[in-house]
This record gives sequence, C-alpha cells and structure tokens, in this order.
Amino acid sequence: MNTATLIELGGYLGSTLVVVSMLMSSVVKLRVINTIGSIISATYALIIHSYPLALMNICLIIINCYNLAKLLKSKQQYDLISVGTQDAFLSYFIDHYREDIRNFFQETDTALSASDKAYIVCCDGAPAGLLLGKIKEAGVLEISVDYSTPTYRDCSVGKYLYGRLPEQGIRTLLYAGKSKKHEEYLLKMGFIPENGVYKKILA
Repeated sequence: MNTATLIELGGYLGSTLVVVSMLMSSVVKLRVINTIGSIISATYALIIHSYPLALMNICLIIINCYNLAKLLKSKQQYDLISVGTQDAFLSYFIDHYREDIRNFFQETDTALSASDKAYIVCCDGAPAGLLLGKIKEAGVLEISVDYSTPTYRDCSVGKYLYGRLPEQGIRTLLYAGKSKKHEEYLLKMGFIPENGVYKKILA
C-alpha cells in the first residue's frame, strides 16, 4: 500500500470519527471522539494543502477542548430518592426507558415485582439512574437492576449511588444476574466475581 493511499484512508478515518461522534448520547464521548476525528482530519487537510478544511478542524479541536474542560470541571449535582416499588414515578421511569433497560436486564418486570428496595438517582431533577434489589440479610442488597440513562452512562451515577447507600444501611452489594453487557460495568465499579456472584463491599 503506497503513501498516497494511506493518507487517503486517514482522511476517511477522520471524517468517519466526526460523523460517528454525532451518534454518541454521552456529551463527553461525543466531544472526545469528535476531537480525535478532527485531529486526524486536520492532519490530512494539512498534508494535502487544503488549508480551509484544516482551519475548520483546528477550530473544532479548540471548541471541543474548551467544552470538555468545562464539562470535567463542573461537578454534576445528584440526588438519591428512595421510593416504594409501587411508586408512580418509578413506574414512569421504567416505562420511559423500558426498551433500553431490557438491553441490559431482560427480566425487568419480574425484577420489579421481586424487589423490596428501589432507588432513583436524579441529576438537577432529571432521572439519571435506577437501582432495584432485594435485601438478602442485614446490610446486604442483591441487585436485580442497576441502570443509568444514556446521557449519564459514564459511571458517575454508580459512584454517587454506591457512596450514598451506606446511609441507607446497605454495606454489601451482590449481583447474581447473567447480563454479559453489565459485567464490564461491574468490574469497572470494583465488583469482584465470587462463586458465580459479583460482590462489592461499600466503604
């Protein structure tokens, strides 16, 4: 493969990343992927001496970096709400995000009926996360659904939630479900596989 072809492929890659970034529901992911795509596109434009295209991409890089800095500096304000499993707001939350929740937890309705604990995390009044589970013994909650809405799917909801649960008397979390999509998140959040169950001790 000659150099000209590699340069052309680089241009396609940069353009593809810019387009793909627009499909991201997370604003942070959008900015990061868009920045990478813009860097590649700007480099390609400079190599082929397309200076207007290079200038546009450099401007996008600056705008993205500025907005990323603002996003990372601003601390999201979360609130934890303990609700009953028959609560109307909980039903609305589940109905609104039902299809997305089922991407991770197939038995959502069964999980709700089997749960005796339900928590909703809100960010500036907007629903951001949901935790359903059942108390197995004192201080131990077995999770059936641990869900974040697409906009807040950056682990910040989980970090906030797990930091607040000890106030609710919960010191240990267990997850015995079979959701492969959820396993990566559990490992990222510090859950440890133990005899077929994921376990996390809360501080």
